[in-house]
Amino acid sequence: MPTPDRTSLPAIVDAARTIVEQKGVAGLTMQAVAEQVGVRAPSLYKRVDGRDALVRLVVEATLRDLGDRLAAVEDAHAGRPDAELLPALIQAFRAFARTYPVAYGIAFGPLPAASRPDRAVLTAASAPVLRVTAALVGEADALSAARTVTAWANGFVAMEQSGAFQLGGDVDAAFDYGIALLSGA
Repeated sequence: MPTPDRTSLPAIVDAARTIVEQKGVAGLTMQAVAEQVGVRAPSLYKRVDGRDALVRLVVEATLRDLGDRLAAVEDAHAGRPDAELLPALIQAFRAFARTYPVAYGIAFGPLPAASRPDRAVLTAASAPVLRVTAALVGEADALSAARTVTAWANGFVAMEQSGAFQLGGDVDAAFDYGIALLSGA
């Protein structure tokens, strides 16, 4: 009779995400995750091929969460003008990055091929921004507009998180200014 499973893939991914936020990606080891979920490290290999795959699972879980948050904002703005939705999505993007700064940084940073998320996960996470940009600029330019919005928001958040805004002034006001420019307000 086989021994019962003492952990699950969702528990492993949750533990890995917690470790990433507490210790950074350098602290994410199979041993650390195994200790967190109460098994021996070799047991993890039943569910995860290795560290690169574990990083990919963390990135995918992070992107799913981000996509869910953006979809919730989209749902909350149902029936309102798309020009109001875009700023709300960008604000939610920033709030998410503030909540999960390390996992966010990994998901939006350079990754080895084995740690890159599945295209379907990226597509789902991007869907709310693509829908609103399509409504604002048309289908033909939606992807370019969504990339511009995401690149600006990511760049701003990355600079904010790294402490790069050193010239004084109100960073929140600057963020709002950027949103206004992007949304044509």
